[in-house]
Amino acid sequence: MSQTAFERYAPFIQEYIYRKQWTDLREVQVEACEAILDTDDHVIIASGTASGKTEAAFFPILTSLYQNHSDTIGVMYIGPLKALINDQFERLSELLEESYIPVWPWHGDISQAMKKRALKEAQGVLQITPESLEALLMLRPSDATRLFSDLRFIIIDEIHALMGTDRGLQVLCLLSRLEKVANCKPRRIGLSATLNDYEPAMQFLAAGSNRKVQAVGIKYHKRTISLCAESFVLSNDPEEAEKVMQEYNDFLYENCHSKKCLIFTNSRNAAEKTIADMKEIALKKNERDVFYVHHGSVSAALRHEVESTLRDSNGPTIAAATLTLELGIDIGDLDCTIQIGAPYSCASFVQRLGRSGRRSGKSQMMFLNVYKPSDRNPFEQMPWELLRAIAIIQLYLEERWVEPFELKAKPFSLLAHQTLSTLMTFGALSPSELARKVLMLPAFHSTVSQEEYRKLLRHMLANDYLQRIEDGNIIVGLKGERIANHYSFYAVFQDEQTYHVHSQDGEIGTLDNCPIVGEVFILAGRTWKVLDVDEEHKIIYVNSVKNNRIPRWNGSRGRIHTKIIQRIGQILREDIRYSYLRPKASQVIDDARFIAREVGILQKSIIPYTERSFYLCPWVGSKTLQTIKNLMTCSLKDSLRIYSVFEGHHYLQITSDLSVAEFTDKLSKLQINFHDPDLVLPKNQVPRIDKYDKMVPDELLRVAFLYNELDVKAAVEVLKGL
Repeated sequence: MSQTAFERYAPFIQEYIYRKQWTDLREVQVEACEAILDTDDHVIIASGTASGKTEAAFFPILTSLYQNHSDTIGVMYIGPLKALINDQFERLSELLEESYIPVWPWHGDISQAMKKRALKEAQGVLQITPESLEALLMLRPSDATRLFSDLRFIIIDEIHALMGTDRGLQVLCLLSRLEKVANCKPRRIGLSATLNDYEPAMQFLAAGSNRKVQAVGIKYHKRTISLCAESFVLSNDPEEAEKVMQEYNDFLYENCHSKKCLIFTNSRNAAEKTIADMKEIALKKNERDVFYVHHGSVSAALRHEVESTLRDSNGPTIAAATLTLELGIDIGDLDCTIQIGAPYSCASFVQRLGRSGRRSGKSQMMFLNVYKPSDRNPFEQMPWELLRAIAIIQLYLEERWVEPFELKAKPFSLLAHQTLSTLMTFGALSPSELARKVLMLPAFHSTVSQEEYRKLLRHMLANDYLQRIEDGNIIVGLKGERIANHYSFYAVFQDEQTYHVHSQDGEIGTLDNCPIVGEVFILAGRTWKVLDVDEEHKIIYVNSVKNNRIPRWNGSRGRIHTKIIQRIGQILREDIRYSYLRPKASQVIDDARFIAREVGILQKSIIPYTERSFYLCPWVGSKTLQTIKNLMTCSLKDSLRIYSVFEGHHYLQITSDLSVAEFTDKLSKLQINFHDPDLVLPKNQVPRIDKYDKMVPDELLRVAFLYNELDVKAAVEVLKGL
């Protein structure tokens, strides 16, 4: 036992460690103890999944609070998920049992009685989501002052899930607003399992504050990894394809049905389909149904039931999940994880890999891929998902690389949101005072100009989101009030149009599209028939039946980083046999390498197709390829005499009157203004992408699309180099 850290902990923490029969402290816990107790810095704690990060943060922080009581809430824990807060509440309640330090959960599912008690006592630890903190600051600023005037620490869990998103920028704004409203200067502690480069995370954590930041943790958590990948190739013959799918399902069943296992899919549809197939096999074999579904459209109650079953069951338990079980909710020790297809990012892979072997230190992950090659062109014959899985695995094994995050360059949607929220907090403000309060928030002070903010305010005033009163001050307008007074306002991520599905036992989940009465579909791993639809309240009433139609939910493909695409190119060039590939998967890669070399897609970026058509495969990520497509269909269309641009898997098919030589010659001399939205958008097109874009003028939305969604500089470099 490391006495230096252990002896410094408060007595109730020492007793907790004895009760848990820990024999030593982990290195990250020793480092964090020194960083938190011996400095006044913000701290990033970044180490592997199940390496004790939560305890590394809370043990010294609670010791500090125990030794020097705060007059108000002393510690605020910000969690990205209600389920994560509920999970941490249970763990903290046990830890704090004999400390006399209270802990309060605070989110949309917590009762008003509990919140009133928290407001009355105003002591200890508050666990809250970003959305509930937004509501608290906006609607109860005086309570916020009373609750947080002696706030010492803010812990931000799963910080990597926030960085680079509107929600992350919202959190930075909230921290800055909280400090001003409550007149406090708390230290910030960020927790993450998927950081490779600490520097951007340190800058994110410190944004808007004057404190230094230090990072602690074992950069590469010592963990044994067992990987396996298999591929199943579908033929054009329907009978043969059906046999292959049966073989695939049997293989999946044999590798999961006797284990405690998570099956990750990239869509809700795939999660439901996977579990429906597994249940069908279990029924045929007369074996126990131990299969569950966990995704964002399954009701909170049923998701909690799945989490509890995974955590508490001693026998086999299998759940198919999307991103919802990627973050650190405690679901106990798993035997393995299985990925259907491939994750879109290395960060996602690291999170999913770390879900198994939490206690044993041995993570097991299997990749399963089904693909149907197309004869249309060589690119459509490539097994892109298997290639992506290998690329992600190799980048992790070789470099421990994960994607760097990018702060949104022009967050105008969030700017409109924070403008309304600020006015709801303070009431009437002069234009200059409003600009000072909003533009000094960390999300905007170096990205949004005063002129851009003037344009936004003029538009919001003209459209009654804001209103100017007789003395010249600005208040929230009628349309703004309707938006700000709805509970959905606190969240800055897009709401889905959802219908709530109810049986006689309660809510089952949600659908994006409304089925008709009598229709049958699968949700939460069970089959339901529509009895009635309440259109006004968006409720679908159902009862349980036997059938197997999977509903479709809206969803978008994840963005893939250029480094992953370039690593795929390297896989196709090299002759290495990866030890984790099973025989069929190895054969698929051999075939892909043969096609790539025969066609020459590795030697040149442009491959002729017909006399006036060619393929462009520049081996770049989703963002850069999308930018190239927008340039080709907009500002470069006439000069390059382009008729059509079709986007496939990581390539473009272009039809032009120019020869390839003429085409590339013109591109090599390209001179354009990187800051002109007309480059990438037709003059009448206004993309509305973010939640509050309806409050933003068209001119600014075009600028936002240029800077937030595309990368013109990278695209032009690629095109000039062709």
